[in-house]
Amino acid sequence: MTLNKSILRIALVTAFLLLIPLVAMQFNTGVTWTLFDFVVAGTLLFGTGLTYTLVAGKWNNTTYRMAVGVAVLAGLLLVWAQLAVGLVGSEDNPVNLLFGAVLLVAIIGAIVARFRPRGMSNAMFAASLTYVVATIIAVFIWLPSPATAEPQVGLVNVLGANMVFAALWAVSGWLFRRASTAGSTQNGQLAS
Repeated sequence: MTLNKSILRIALVTAFLLLIPLVAMQFNTGVTWTLFDFVVAGTLLFGTGLTYTLVAGKWNNTTYRMAVGVAVLAGLLLVWAQLAVGLVGSEDNPVNLLFGAVLLVAIIGAIVARFRPRGMSNAMFAASLTYVVATIIAVFIWLPSPATAEPQVGLVNVLGANMVFAALWAVSGWLFRRASTAGSTQNGQLAS
């Protein structure tokens, strides 16, 4: 499949997914998206699809593609959760900015690794470790102010949810490690 067809497919899927809240707004007063919400969601969804297409097409290996899928899903969910409710306290809690380091580690690590499976594995494991460290700092060291705290959520729920996110990065790392031992070959084309 050519890159143009892939981009068109991503755009169509993004538009379809954005129809869900648009239709829901017509029938449910609890769903209230602004134009800004649609723009941000569309950018996130399209960017995630494009990232997957560009990176997954680099290597001819199903496990590699699965690893890319888990990594971009983890990144999408991280950003979405940050924007929607925050990962520790409310979305207004400045400690949530620490989790941006996870994305930086993953992206910089992937670029340094030149998207090779073994290097990508190391980058995703580093992102997972960064996630754990950010969670420890956010929960036990940089405590939220009373205005941004959400005590009704509870420590166990916050730790559990954040460990699921860290586990997604680790699973991606594990899949990249498996792809590196499976004899992946690099594709000559940008995306397939």
